[in-house]
Amino acid sequence: MTHPSTDWSRLTHALGPADDIPVLFARLDGGPGDKAVFDEIWGVLHHQGSVYGASFAALPLLTDIATGRAPGNRDDALSLAGFIVGEAGPEERARYEGVIAELLAVCRECLAKLSADDPMEFLYLTQFLLAFEGVPFWGSELVRLLEEFEAECPHCEAYTVVIVGEDVDDCRAELHPADPAELTGTGARLHAMSLAAGQTEAARWLLRLFGGVTCSECETVFDLAESAARA
Repeated sequence: MTHPSTDWSRLTHALGPADDIPVLFARLDGGPGDKAVFDEIWGVLHHQGSVYGASFAALPLLTDIATGRAPGNRDDALSLAGFIVGEAGPEERARYEGVIAELLAVCRECLAKLSADDPMEFLYLTQFLLAFEGVPFWGSELVRLLEEFEAECPHCEAYTVVIVGEDVDDCRAELHPADPAELTGTGARLHAMSLAAGQTEAARWLLRLFGGVTCSECETVFDLAESAARA
């Protein structure tokens, strides 16, 4: 599907004027060269985590791929769209409301079909789901916080390095996983989603993320998720 109303010459991406975007997308044909082409697209639309006017304007093109209306890899398109929408403000969300709704439907379908032995893919898709739903913070930060981050103690303001995901054995901080019965809000929802999908490892990671940690300086036990969201 084409989107002739977009004046790409008036938009920019990581390398400058974005009038090359239609040309890049037109090179996607479902063949073996698509990976290299999509790497180029990713590099200009989401360079080192930054998004641009052209990034949002490309959402209809990414949606065409994700829904199968245009050639290209659905998973790549959904991932890039998820990262872009995760940075969207109210104006972009309103402008692209229709395509975001389509992306949400595709994301739900992918989650429903995902193997239970792929916790990281499950959590990436979950982050994208939250992004498409418009959930603040977790729609852009969930996966990063499952890796390594610094949590600020609300008592003494010291920082403690925390790892709660698959590399938890490298974490030197004392973690206190949440009691599932005491989870509320986003934490409760994500944990329930993980269990319903058979993603037991992801569920364990989430209990750590929405649990507590002992401060490396004053030994106060504080809430990790609250600390991350506050920062």
